[in-house]
Amino acid sequence: LKDFAKDEFTAINLNAARESIILTKNENNILPLSKTTKVLVTGPTANLLSVLNGGWTITWQGNEESLYPAEKNTVLEAIQNKVGSKNVNYVEGCSFDKDINTNKAITEARNSDVVIICLGEAAYCETPGSIFDLTLNKAQLDLANKIMETGKPVILIMLEGRPRVITDISQKAKGILIGFLPGMEGGNAIADVLFGDVNPSGKLPVTYPKTPNGITLYDYKPIEKFDGNDYKPLWPFGYGLSYTTFEFSNLKISSHEITENDELIIKIDVKNTGTVAGKEVVQLYLTDMYGSVTRPNKQLKGFEKVLLNPGEVKIVEFKLNKQHLSFIGLENKRIFEPGDFVITIENHTANFVLK
Repeated sequence: LKDFAKDEFTAINLNAARESIILTKNENNILPLSKTTKVLVTGPTANLLSVLNGGWTITWQGNEESLYPAEKNTVLEAIQNKVGSKNVNYVEGCSFDKDINTNKAITEARNSDVVIICLGEAAYCETPGSIFDLTLNKAQLDLANKIMETGKPVILIMLEGRPRVITDISQKAKGILIGFLPGMEGGNAIADVLFGDVNPSGKLPVTYPKTPNGITLYDYKPIEKFDGNDYKPLWPFGYGLSYTTFEFSNLKISSHEITENDELIIKIDVKNTGTVAGKEVVQLYLTDMYGSVTRPNKQLKGFEKVLLNPGEVKIVEFKLNKQHLSFIGLENKRIFEPGDFVITIENHTANFVLK
């Protein structure tokens, strides 16, 4: 057991959580918060470790809070450590599905500069976690709505194993962080992002639905976006903001015509146009315009995260080969078909032909 629970493993967990936190809204650059801000922390996921980890953690369902290591920080504890307990008030507000003391939370909200509302779901796995509606529980939505009625700026933190529908309250929140299940160091990572010690760089690994039935995915086939079906998520696959801004330019490809044995090289310039250092995930999507089997409108075929200082430009390179261009054909075998392809990176496109 000498190599168990070492500091280096904790550091890896913390770094992974920092890299994966997703900023989906930052109205008027409310984030990062000043460390002198007086905050109210509330909501059912604010002071639990189980919600950071999910099922199959320590126990089957992962929900035995008493068994979690006491030295690890919940979101609340991490915020208190970051800015000092004197700047932090805590009121539970509600459980996952019932009101506890929402009225008290409202009172404390009026005496705070900013309210951090931590929502989501209890740890679960397999059948016990099955639900019939992705909409977040009413008690949590009510807590958020009532606090938002005070006029105090609200930051939402979502800790969840799947994207719960929060469309209504997302419109009223000033800032939103999606944490999903960031692990034991997730509380510390969230506090780092909230107060600017880490610039968020995560991107959504799923399409975040706007409605319970809004389950069209980013790589939909044309028939799936037709006659009433559409792709209108709350946030699209691959979405995520930063505390800085980036600019893409000069997309180049090594050839506009290749054979299945050729390798295509793609390059694009990425510039940090903001005032702080940040990481951007450059995402390459490929569209196969025609096929004997209906092809997706686009597919992610490569991504690269790059660190850029303010004003810095880097060239990001991708390579596509026949494996990237292949798909499963009518005979359930992987095939390659000649035709037209389109590469998309951010709002830049390039066309090539597979002979």
